[in-house]
Amino acid sequence: MKTIDDINFSGKKALVRVDFNVPLDKNNKITDDNRMQAAVPTLKKILNDGGSAILMSHLGRPKDGPEEKYSLKHLVSHLSEIMGGVKVHFANDCVGSEAEEKASQLKAGEILLLENTRFYPEESKGDEKLAKQMSKLGDVYVNDAFGSAHRAHSSTTTVAQFFDEKAAGYLLKAEIDNADKVMESGDKPFTAIMGGAKISDKIEIIERLLDKVDNLIIGGAMSYTFFKAMGGEVGKSLVEADKMDLANELIRKAKAKGVHLHLPIDSVVTQKIEEGAETRVANNHAIQGDWMGVDIGPEARQVFADTIAKSKIVLWNGPMGIFEIPDFAEGTRTVAEAVVKATEKGAFSLIGGGDSAAAVISMGYGDKVSYVSTGGGALLEYMEGKELPGVKALG
Repeated sequence: MKTIDDINFSGKKALVRVDFNVPLDKNNKITDDNRMQAAVPTLKKILNDGGSAILMSHLGRPKDGPEEKYSLKHLVSHLSEIMGGVKVHFANDCVGSEAEEKASQLKAGEILLLENTRFYPEESKGDEKLAKQMSKLGDVYVNDAFGSAHRAHSSTTTVAQFFDEKAAGYLLKAEIDNADKVMESGDKPFTAIMGGAKISDKIEIIERLLDKVDNLIIGGAMSYTFFKAMGGEVGKSLVEADKMDLANELIRKAKAKGVHLHLPIDSVVTQKIEEGAETRVANNHAIQGDWMGVDIGPEARQVFADTIAKSKIVLWNGPMGIFEIPDFAEGTRTVAEAVVKATEKGAFSLIGGGDSAAAVISMGYGDKVSYVSTGGGALLEYMEGKELPGVKALG
Protein backbone atom coordinates (compact mmCIF):
# COMPACT_ATOMS: atom_id res chain seq x y z
CA MET A 1 0.00 0.00 0.00
CA LYS A 2 1.43 3.33 -1.12
CA THR A 3 1.45 6.15 1.42
CA ILE A 4 1.57 9.91 0.90
CA ASP A 5 5.29 9.85 1.70
CA ASP A 6 5.69 8.19 -1.71
CA ILE A 7 4.15 11.19 -3.49
CA ASN A 8 5.29 14.77 -4.13
CA PHE A 9 2.08 16.82 -4.28
CA SER A 10 3.68 19.91 -5.83
CA GLY A 11 1.25 21.35 -8.37
CA LYS A 12 -1.27 18.57 -7.72
CA LYS A 13 -4.82 18.60 -6.44
CA ALA A 14 -5.35 15.81 -3.92
CA LEU A 15 -8.88 14.47 -3.49
CA VAL A 16 -8.77 13.39 0.16
CA ARG A 17 -11.39 11.24 1.91
CA VAL A 18 -11.28 12.36 5.53
CA ASP A 19 -13.47 11.34 8.46
CA PHE A 20 -14.99 14.58 9.74
CA ASN A 21 -17.99 12.81 11.26
CA VAL A 22 -17.72 14.89 14.44
CA PRO A 23 -20.42 15.55 17.06
CA LEU A 24 -22.16 18.95 16.94
CA ASP A 25 -24.29 20.56 19.65
CA LYS A 26 -27.67 22.22 19.04
CA ASN A 27 -25.85 25.40 17.99
CA ASN A 28 -23.80 23.47 15.41
CA LYS A 29 -20.62 23.84 17.47
CA ILE A 30 -18.14 20.95 17.43
CA THR A 31 -18.01 19.18 20.82
CA ASP A 32 -15.13 16.81 19.98
CA ASP A 33 -12.71 17.62 17.13
CA ASN A 34 -10.43 14.59 17.59
CA ARG A 35 -11.17 13.22 14.11
CA MET A 36 -10.46 16.58 12.49
CA GLN A 37 -7.20 16.98 14.42
CA ALA A 38 -6.17 13.49 13.31
CA ALA A 39 -6.29 14.56 9.63
CA VAL A 40 -4.04 17.62 10.09
CA PRO A 41 -0.64 15.91 9.47
CA THR A 42 -1.82 14.47 6.13
CA LEU A 43 -3.26 17.80 4.99
CA LYS A 44 -0.11 19.68 6.02
CA LYS A 45 2.09 17.27 4.04
CA ILE A 46 0.00 17.89 0.89
CA LEU A 47 -0.01 21.68 1.30
CA ASN A 48 3.65 21.91 2.32
CA ASP A 49 4.61 20.02 -0.83
CA GLY A 50 2.94 22.77 -2.84
CA GLY A 51 -0.31 20.97 -3.51
CA SER A 52 -3.95 21.69 -2.67
CA ALA A 53 -6.51 19.48 -0.93
CA ILE A 54 -10.14 18.80 -1.82
CA LEU A 55 -11.84 17.09 1.12
CA MET A 56 -14.73 14.61 1.09
CA SER A 57 -16.48 13.41 4.23
CA HIS A 58 -19.81 12.29 5.60
CA LEU A 59 -21.45 13.70 8.72
CA GLY A 60 -24.20 11.87 10.58
CA ARG A 61 -26.89 9.78 8.91
CA PRO A 62 -29.05 12.04 6.75
CA LYS A 63 -32.08 10.11 5.52
CA ASP A 64 -33.65 12.01 2.63
CA GLY A 65 -31.00 14.14 0.99
CA PRO A 66 -29.58 17.41 2.38
CA GLU A 67 -30.30 18.38 6.00
CA GLU A 68 -29.01 21.61 7.53
CA LYS A 69 -27.83 19.97 10.75
CA TYR A 70 -25.60 17.58 8.78
CA SER A 71 -23.97 20.23 6.58
CA LEU A 72 -20.17 20.30 6.60
CA LYS A 73 -20.28 24.09 6.28
CA HIS A 74 -20.41 24.15 10.10
CA LEU A 75 -16.82 22.84 10.12
CA VAL A 76 -15.16 25.38 7.80
CA SER A 77 -13.93 27.99 10.31
CA HIS A 78 -12.67 25.38 12.77
CA LEU A 79 -10.80 23.54 10.02
CA SER A 80 -9.08 26.77 8.99
CA GLU A 81 -8.18 27.41 12.63
CA ILE A 82 -6.61 23.99 13.31
CA MET A 83 -4.73 24.23 10.01
CA GLY A 84 -3.06 27.43 11.19
CA GLY A 85 -5.19 29.91 9.26
CA VAL A 86 -5.09 28.14 5.87
CA LYS A 87 -7.77 29.38 3.43
CA VAL A 88 -10.66 26.88 3.43
CA HIS A 89 -13.27 27.19 0.68
CA PHE A 90 -16.62 25.41 0.77
CA ALA A 91 -18.68 23.85 -2.03
CA ASN A 92 -22.42 23.33 -1.52
CA ASP A 93 -22.22 19.92 -3.21
CA CYS A 94 -19.69 17.10 -3.38
CA VAL A 95 -20.06 16.71 -7.16
CA GLY A 96 -21.32 18.80 -10.08
CA SER A 97 -20.55 22.17 -11.62
CA GLU A 98 -19.98 24.23 -8.46
CA ALA A 99 -17.65 21.64 -6.93
CA GLU A 100 -15.75 21.25 -10.23
CA GLU A 101 -15.38 24.99 -10.71
CA LYS A 102 -14.14 25.60 -7.14
CA ALA A 103 -11.74 22.65 -7.41
CA SER A 104 -10.29 23.95 -10.69
CA GLN A 105 -9.74 27.42 -9.19
CA LEU A 106 -8.14 26.11 -5.99
CA LYS A 107 -4.64 27.50 -5.45
CA ALA A 108 -1.64 25.65 -4.02
CA GLY A 109 -1.73 25.75 -0.21
CA GLU A 110 -5.53 26.01 -0.07
CA ILE A 111 -8.30 23.60 0.95
CA LEU A 112 -11.74 23.01 -0.52
CA LEU A 113 -14.23 21.26 1.76
CA LEU A 114 -17.06 19.55 -0.11
CA GLU A 115 -20.60 19.11 1.19
CA ASN A 116 -21.65 15.88 2.95
CA THR A 117 -21.22 12.85 0.65
CA ARG A 118 -24.20 11.14 2.32
CA PHE A 119 -26.57 13.77 0.99
CA TYR A 120 -26.53 11.34 -1.96
CA PRO A 121 -28.18 7.97 -1.15
CA GLU A 122 -25.97 6.47 -3.88
CA GLU A 123 -22.89 7.12 -1.72
CA SER A 124 -23.60 4.27 0.69
CA LYS A 125 -24.31 1.92 -2.23
CA GLY A 126 -20.82 2.43 -3.66
CA ASP A 127 -22.36 3.89 -6.81
CA GLU A 128 -19.89 4.04 -9.70
CA LYS A 129 -21.49 6.98 -11.49
CA LEU A 130 -21.27 9.14 -8.34
CA ALA A 131 -17.69 8.01 -7.73
CA LYS A 132 -16.69 8.95 -11.28
CA GLN A 133 -18.09 12.46 -10.76
CA MET A 134 -16.09 12.75 -7.53
CA SER A 135 -12.91 11.65 -9.32
CA LYS A 136 -13.09 14.67 -11.66
CA LEU A 137 -12.15 16.94 -8.77
CA GLY A 138 -8.55 15.81 -8.13
CA ASP A 139 -5.35 14.45 -9.71
CA VAL A 140 -4.44 12.12 -6.83
CA TYR A 141 -6.71 10.16 -4.44
CA VAL A 142 -5.80 9.93 -0.76
CA ASN A 143 -7.81 7.93 1.78
CA ASP A 144 -7.25 9.05 5.36
CA ALA A 145 -10.68 8.03 6.71
CA PHE A 146 -9.93 4.89 8.70
CA GLY A 147 -13.25 5.18 10.56
CA SER A 148 -15.05 4.60 7.24
CA ALA A 149 -12.58 2.17 5.64
CA HIS A 150 -14.82 -0.82 6.39
CA ARG A 151 -17.58 0.65 4.21
CA ALA A 152 -17.55 0.07 0.44
CA HIS A 153 -18.97 3.53 -0.30
CA SER A 154 -18.43 5.67 -3.39
CA SER A 155 -16.05 8.11 -1.65
CA THR A 156 -14.14 5.52 0.39
CA THR A 157 -13.69 2.70 -2.11
CA THR A 158 -15.25 2.98 -5.59
CA VAL A 159 -13.65 6.34 -6.41
CA ALA A 160 -10.14 4.88 -6.10
CA GLN A 161 -10.52 2.90 -9.33
CA PHE A 162 -10.55 6.13 -11.35
CA PHE A 163 -7.07 7.19 -10.20
CA ASP A 164 -3.65 6.00 -11.37
CA GLU A 165 -2.08 7.63 -8.33
CA LYS A 166 -3.61 6.80 -4.94
CA ALA A 167 -2.26 6.48 -1.42
CA ALA A 168 -3.03 6.12 2.26
CA GLY A 169 -2.80 9.18 4.47
CA TYR A 170 -0.81 9.24 7.72
CA LEU A 171 -3.85 8.48 9.89
CA LEU A 172 -4.95 5.43 7.89
CA LYS A 173 -1.39 4.07 7.92
CA ALA A 174 -1.00 4.69 11.68
CA GLU A 175 -4.28 2.94 12.46
CA ILE A 176 -3.24 -0.18 10.53
CA ASP A 177 0.27 -0.15 12.04
CA ASN A 178 -1.00 0.16 15.62
CA ALA A 179 -3.63 -2.55 15.17
CA ASP A 180 -0.94 -4.85 13.74
CA LYS A 181 1.33 -4.04 16.68
CA VAL A 182 -1.33 -5.25 19.13
CA MET A 183 -2.31 -8.38 17.24
CA GLU A 184 1.19 -9.47 16.18
CA SER A 185 3.36 -8.29 19.05
CA GLY A 186 3.79 -11.50 21.05
CA ASP A 187 4.49 -9.51 24.24
CA LYS A 188 2.91 -11.06 27.34
CA PRO A 189 0.70 -10.70 29.28
CA PHE A 190 -1.79 -9.43 26.67
CA THR A 191 -5.02 -8.13 28.21
CA ALA A 192 -8.12 -7.27 26.19
CA ILE A 193 -10.88 -5.25 27.83
CA MET A 194 -14.28 -5.53 26.16
CA GLY A 195 -17.19 -3.35 27.27
CA GLY A 196 -20.32 -1.82 25.86
CA ALA A 197 -23.89 -3.00 25.62
CA LYS A 198 -24.01 -6.16 23.52
CA ILE A 199 -22.07 -9.41 23.10
CA SER A 200 -23.47 -9.59 19.56
CA ASP A 201 -21.36 -6.55 18.58
CA LYS A 202 -18.16 -8.20 19.84
CA ILE A 203 -18.56 -11.93 19.09
CA GLU A 204 -16.05 -12.12 16.26
CA ILE A 205 -13.35 -10.02 17.92
CA ILE A 206 -13.70 -12.00 21.18
CA GLU A 207 -13.40 -15.29 19.26
CA ARG A 208 -10.21 -14.06 17.56
CA LEU A 209 -8.75 -12.63 20.77
CA LEU A 210 -9.18 -15.93 22.63
CA ASP A 211 -6.29 -17.27 20.52
CA LYS A 212 -4.04 -14.36 21.46
CA VAL A 213 -4.78 -12.93 24.90
CA ASP A 214 -3.82 -14.04 28.39
CA ASN A 215 -6.61 -12.05 30.06
CA LEU A 216 -10.04 -11.15 28.75
CA ILE A 217 -11.91 -8.58 30.85
CA ILE A 218 -15.64 -8.23 30.20
CA GLY A 219 -17.44 -5.15 31.51
CA GLY A 220 -20.39 -2.96 30.64
CA ALA A 221 -23.93 -4.16 30.01
CA MET A 222 -22.74 -7.15 27.97
CA SER A 223 -21.55 -8.79 31.19
CA TYR A 224 -25.13 -9.33 32.43
CA THR A 225 -25.84 -11.78 29.62
CA PHE A 226 -22.96 -13.90 30.98
CA PHE A 227 -24.31 -13.78 34.54
CA LYS A 228 -27.84 -14.61 33.41
CA ALA A 229 -26.42 -17.52 31.36
CA MET A 230 -24.68 -18.80 34.52
CA GLY A 231 -27.99 -18.81 36.39
CA GLY A 232 -27.59 -15.49 38.16
CA GLU A 233 -30.31 -12.97 38.99
CA VAL A 234 -29.60 -9.71 37.16
CA GLY A 235 -32.80 -7.74 37.87
CA LYS A 236 -33.65 -5.36 35.03
CA SER A 237 -30.10 -5.19 33.70
CA LEU A 238 -29.75 -5.35 29.93
CA VAL A 239 -29.60 -8.96 28.72
CA GLU A 240 -29.47 -10.46 25.23
CA ALA A 241 -31.66 -13.48 25.92
CA ASP A 242 -30.83 -15.09 22.58
CA LYS A 243 -27.08 -14.88 23.29
CA MET A 244 -26.95 -16.81 26.58
CA ASP A 245 -25.83 -20.05 24.94
CA LEU A 246 -23.10 -18.09 23.18
CA ALA A 247 -22.00 -16.58 26.50
CA ASN A 248 -21.63 -20.06 28.02
CA GLU A 249 -19.75 -21.20 24.92
CA LEU A 250 -17.30 -18.29 25.25
CA ILE A 251 -16.75 -19.17 28.91
CA ARG A 252 -15.95 -22.77 27.90
CA LYS A 253 -13.64 -21.68 25.09
CA ALA A 254 -11.71 -19.29 27.33
CA LYS A 255 -11.16 -22.07 29.87
CA ALA A 256 -10.06 -24.55 27.18
CA LYS A 257 -7.55 -22.06 25.74
CA GLY A 258 -6.14 -21.12 29.15
CA VAL A 259 -7.42 -17.54 28.96
CA HIS A 260 -8.24 -15.86 32.27
CA LEU A 261 -11.80 -14.57 31.77
CA HIS A 262 -12.55 -11.76 34.22
CA LEU A 263 -16.23 -10.92 34.68
CA PRO A 264 -17.17 -8.12 37.12
CA ILE A 265 -17.88 -9.50 40.60
CA ASP A 266 -20.20 -6.63 41.48
CA SER A 267 -22.07 -3.69 39.98
CA VAL A 268 -23.34 -0.25 40.82
CA VAL A 269 -27.10 -0.66 40.41
CA THR A 270 -29.96 1.82 40.19
CA GLN A 271 -33.67 1.97 39.41
CA LYS A 272 -33.41 5.09 37.24
CA ILE A 273 -30.82 5.94 34.60
CA GLU A 274 -30.39 9.57 35.57
CA GLU A 275 -27.97 11.75 37.49
CA GLY A 276 -28.66 11.85 41.22
CA ALA A 277 -30.62 8.59 41.22
CA GLU A 278 -30.25 6.30 44.24
CA THR A 279 -27.50 3.67 43.74
CA ARG A 280 -26.40 0.52 45.54
CA VAL A 281 -23.65 -2.03 45.07
CA ALA A 282 -24.85 -5.56 44.30
CA ASN A 283 -23.25 -8.93 43.56
CA ASN A 284 -23.77 -9.68 39.88
CA HIS A 285 -25.37 -13.04 40.65
CA ALA A 286 -27.96 -11.33 42.87
CA ILE A 287 -29.34 -8.07 41.46
CA GLN A 288 -32.84 -7.77 42.83
CA GLY A 289 -36.22 -6.83 41.33
CA ASP A 290 -36.31 -3.64 39.33
CA TRP A 291 -32.68 -2.68 39.98
CA MET A 292 -30.28 -2.66 37.04
CA GLY A 293 -26.50 -2.59 36.63
CA VAL A 294 -25.07 0.67 35.24
CA ASP A 295 -21.36 0.41 36.15
CA ILE A 296 -18.88 -2.10 37.51
CA GLY A 297 -18.63 -2.14 41.31
CA PRO A 298 -15.65 -1.49 43.63
CA GLU A 299 -14.49 -5.13 43.83
CA ALA A 300 -14.57 -5.50 40.04
CA ARG A 301 -12.66 -2.23 39.64
CA GLN A 302 -9.89 -3.52 41.89
CA VAL A 303 -9.59 -6.90 40.13
CA PHE A 304 -9.61 -5.28 36.68
CA ALA A 305 -7.04 -2.64 37.68
CA ASP A 306 -4.71 -5.27 39.17
CA THR A 307 -4.92 -7.38 36.01
CA ILE A 308 -4.25 -4.40 33.72
CA ALA A 309 -1.28 -3.32 35.88
CA LYS A 310 0.62 -6.53 35.07
CA SER A 311 0.03 -6.31 31.31
CA LYS A 312 2.48 -5.59 28.48
CA ILE A 313 -0.20 -5.21 25.75
CA VAL A 314 -3.61 -3.68 26.46
CA LEU A 315 -6.50 -3.43 24.01
CA TRP A 316 -9.61 -1.62 25.26
CA ASN A 317 -12.90 -1.41 23.37
CA GLY A 318 -16.07 -0.34 25.13
CA PRO A 319 -16.85 1.44 28.44
CA MET A 320 -17.56 -0.26 31.76
CA GLY A 321 -20.85 1.54 32.31
CA ILE A 322 -22.96 4.54 31.34
CA PHE A 323 -19.95 6.83 31.72
CA GLU A 324 -21.75 9.85 30.22
CA ILE A 325 -23.59 10.15 33.56
CA PRO A 326 -20.96 11.05 36.22
CA ASP A 327 -22.61 8.85 38.88
CA PHE A 328 -22.01 5.80 36.66
CA ALA A 329 -18.54 6.69 35.36
CA GLU A 330 -16.24 5.44 38.12
CA GLY A 331 -15.64 1.99 36.59
CA THR A 332 -14.67 3.43 33.23
CA ARG A 333 -12.44 6.01 34.94
CA THR A 334 -10.72 3.32 37.03
CA VAL A 335 -9.98 1.25 33.93
CA ALA A 336 -8.69 4.34 32.10
CA GLU A 337 -6.37 5.18 35.00
CA ALA A 338 -5.12 1.58 35.14
CA VAL A 339 -4.38 1.61 31.40
CA VAL A 340 -2.48 4.90 31.80
CA LYS A 341 -0.40 3.46 34.67
CA ALA A 342 0.40 0.31 32.67
CA THR A 343 1.46 2.50 29.73
CA GLU A 344 3.74 4.53 32.01
CA LYS A 345 5.40 1.25 33.04
CA GLY A 346 6.10 0.36 29.41
CA ALA A 347 2.96 -1.43 28.18
CA PHE A 348 1.60 -0.72 24.71
CA SER A 349 -2.03 0.40 24.96
CA LEU A 350 -4.53 0.77 22.13
CA ILE A 351 -7.92 2.36 22.80
CA GLY A 352 -10.34 1.03 20.23
CA GLY A 353 -12.37 3.95 19.01
CA GLY A 354 -16.04 4.70 19.69
CA ASP A 355 -17.20 5.22 23.27
CA SER A 356 -13.96 4.04 24.90
CA ALA A 357 -12.01 6.64 22.87
CA ALA A 358 -14.55 9.32 23.81
CA ALA A 359 -14.24 8.35 27.48
CA VAL A 360 -10.44 8.39 27.52
CA ILE A 361 -10.30 11.75 25.74
CA SER A 362 -13.04 13.36 27.86
CA MET A 363 -11.27 12.22 31.04
CA GLY A 364 -8.04 13.87 29.88
CA TYR A 365 -6.05 10.67 29.23
CA GLY A 366 -5.90 10.80 25.42
CA ASP A 367 -2.19 11.66 25.33
CA LYS A 368 -1.27 9.26 28.15
CA VAL A 369 -1.98 6.01 26.32
CA SER A 370 -0.05 4.63 23.34
CA TYR A 371 -2.71 5.13 20.67
CA VAL A 372 -6.37 6.18 20.50
CA SER A 373 -8.09 4.85 17.39
CA THR A 374 -10.53 7.02 15.44
CA GLY A 375 -12.40 3.99 14.10
CA GLY A 376 -14.59 1.77 16.26
CA GLY A 377 -16.24 -0.56 13.74
CA ALA A 378 -13.35 -0.39 11.27
CA LEU A 379 -10.79 -1.31 13.93
CA LEU A 380 -12.84 -4.27 15.15
CA GLU A 381 -13.33 -5.58 11.61
CA TYR A 382 -9.62 -5.24 10.84
CA MET A 383 -8.69 -7.05 14.06
CA GLU A 384 -11.23 -9.76 13.26
CA GLY A 385 -9.10 -10.45 10.18
CA LYS A 386 -11.51 -8.96 7.67
CA GLU A 387 -10.32 -7.08 4.59
CA LEU A 388 -11.33 -3.42 4.70
CA PRO A 389 -12.67 -2.26 1.30
CA GLY A 390 -11.22 1.24 1.71
CA VAL A 391 -7.75 -0.19 2.32
CA LYS A 392 -7.97 -2.84 -0.39
CA ALA A 393 -8.93 -0.14 -2.95
CA LEU A 394 -5.53 1.54 -2.46
CA GLY A 395 -3.63 -1.61 -3.43
